[in-house]
Amino acid sequence: MLQNILDFLEDFGVWGLAVHSFADAVIFPIPAFFLQVSLSMVDPSSALWLATAGYIACLLGTPFGYLIGKTLGNAVMYKMLKKKWVDSATQLFQKHGEPAILIGAFTPIPFKVFTILSGSLNYPLWKLLAYASLGRAVKFYAVGVLFYMYGQAAESMVKDVSLYIAVGAVSVIAIFLLVRRQIINKKRFIMLAAADGNRPGKDQSD
Repeated sequence: MLQNILDFLEDFGVWGLAVHSFADAVIFPIPAFFLQVSLSMVDPSSALWLATAGYIACLLGTPFGYLIGKTLGNAVMYKMLKKKWVDSATQLFQKHGEPAILIGAFTPIPFKVFTILSGSLNYPLWKLLAYASLGRAVKFYAVGVLFYMYGQAAESMVKDVSLYIAVGAVSVIAIFLLVRRQIINKKRFIMLAAADGNRPGKDQSD
């Protein structure tokens, strides 16, 4: 049935990809990546336009996935999504907090898991959209640029390049998190030191 849906959407070209990308951010189980690659193979000259349509549609669908999680809560996730996806995404949120969405854009976990989970955790929608706009841009345009530049030959490059981008992006994010944590800890130390110095009875000459 899912393959029939994909075949049907493929017949509509860029509009089919837009619908697929929108649904991918809400509940559809197959990532839009596969339809994007198929359509880019047919007409590599339109690869960037396909990437743009898919990217915009994905962002438009993000609030709807968020709304599902917001209104139906955690219980719906295990009924609508694979348990391993939900567990992995939850661990990312617990470990990395806000940037989990950005990291998640480069993992095999379907994006819909993060939109629904964000809603169920009452994560601010504007932050979800901000991180999603960065991660999904890289995801869509990496494929679009490859097909636009190399034509059908890009099919053999997509997986490898996507892997390199994922490794590089996660590494950069990890460094960013480490630096941010150090800055936060330093500010916290300065604030505690200042508060300690201003305590009543504290010798200011110390």
